[in-house]
Amino acid sequence: MIPFRLLRGFLTVGVWTLASRLLGFIRDILIAAFLGSGPVAEAFLIAFALPNMFRRFFAEGAFNMAFVPMFSKKVETGNGAETFARDAFSGLATVLILFTLAAQVFMPWLVLAMASGFAGDERFALAVGYGRVAFVYILFISLAALLSGVLNALGQFAAAAAAPVLLNVILISALLLADSGLVAGLVSVPDTENPVANAHLGSVLVWAVVLAGIAQMALVWVAASRAGFRLRPVRPRLTPELRRLVVIAVPAALAGGVMQVNLLVGRQVASFFDGAIAWLNYADRLYQLPLGVVGIAIGVVLLPELSRRLGAGDAAAGRHSFNRAAEFALLMTLPAAVALMVIAEPLVSVLFQRGRFTAEDTQATALALAIYGLGLPAFVMQKVLQPLYFAREDTRTPFRFAVYSMFINAGLAIGLAPVIGFLAAAIGTTAAGWAMVVLLYRGRGGMGHAAEFDSAFAIRARRILIASLAMGVFLLALEWLLQDALHMARWRYLALAGLVVGGAASYFGIGQAIGAVSLREIRGLLRR
Repeated sequence: MIPFRLLRGFLTVGVWTLASRLLGFIRDILIAAFLGSGPVAEAFLIAFALPNMFRRFFAEGAFNMAFVPMFSKKVETGNGAETFARDAFSGLATVLILFTLAAQVFMPWLVLAMASGFAGDERFALAVGYGRVAFVYILFISLAALLSGVLNALGQFAAAAAAPVLLNVILISALLLADSGLVAGLVSVPDTENPVANAHLGSVLVWAVVLAGIAQMALVWVAASRAGFRLRPVRPRLTPELRRLVVIAVPAALAGGVMQVNLLVGRQVASFFDGAIAWLNYADRLYQLPLGVVGIAIGVVLLPELSRRLGAGDAAAGRHSFNRAAEFALLMTLPAAVALMVIAEPLVSVLFQRGRFTAEDTQATALALAIYGLGLPAFVMQKVLQPLYFAREDTRTPFRFAVYSMFINAGLAIGLAPVIGFLAAAIGTTAAGWAMVVLLYRGRGGMGHAAEFDSAFAIRARRILIASLAMGVFLLALEWLLQDALHMARWRYLALAGLVVGGAASYFGIGQAIGAVSLREIRGLLRR
């Protein structure tokens, strides 16, 4: 049975993440309808990807993976936690300000590094102009990530999990206002020799990204202040604790860099195929829903939990938390992966196909989604296995494994691109994800009792797999019955809802019958 403390954290982060992802769908549906897969859409997506890529070096990836275990132990012992957090906040802010200023100068080269296929066409000037504005987001979102780490270590997950909702609310509002013409005159369109239709929509969106970053940081700063950690910038100083933090963070930053290289390779391959960056992005948004709800929730909650357990020398409790987190991951992820592979085309068609998003866009996006769906369990299991290393302040081993997976990704994406086109990028990402899981699993061998899978997990995992495959067969049959309704304007939303509800009902029904799912246990936990 999953411990109540752990489940409460999973559900808190998961529910807010679900809200954020659903609003993200609405955002991307609007972008797809207004911009399709054209030059403005691709330029905006590259500009928005730049700060999000680098923030994983500075905050969510490297910095927090090193910061949270150290901060959690200081909170547990009552030894200078606030001073340590304030010094880390000031040091990170200083580095980020300098990095943001440098990025303004080197933005043309950053865009080429992301999408060299843009060189010589209208997308390049747009992406450079958008990128200079959007990059400021990295300052606010990275500091927000550090504040979120403080809250997570204190067991307060709600504000940090709710912050991403603000991003989507602000972007949706900005896009609707810009399309109505209410704010079009407030922003400038980047210089380009060939003015592009709807370029003002991209300009509004990138300014909205900056506004959203400020709002997100403000939300978690207030929450941290109420929790007793009012972090204000002070003169940066390199204390012994910060030196230790840097030593731990550098391998994590390099590992995060490797993961970003994987994404970079995918975007580079896609940039040579018109529309492919948008197709991969929309597919990414769909598989990110279960990945975010389950994977991010587990990663956020499990790391401080394991850090506390191991710090207290309680290996048995650490093992129990690890196994139940892995169980929860498979329970929610395997059926989602099967569904993404089986009903990819109806999902993309109903959610995105309207306005400038055509049937051809649907087919291309659905193929990418099915490939990403195959890798979904791997992406989530990484979130379960990595805390075993980070809780022990071991960031070097995951970095080494990430390098191996990077070569697999690059080899497949670049090598297969001349043969199968942009889908090579999705195949490389999925294969690298599974390679990383295998390496993390094998590398945990010397970690002792806390890193072992128990017999209850092995039994439950087999049953979850059987229930998920049976659900996939049911979904295929149900899709065949609803195929006409799925392509009728008045009925397609109801038909898709029927597919989703029918698939969920079959999974939990079959799972209950074979012991993969205990509805009684779930109801009891939810009541608590």
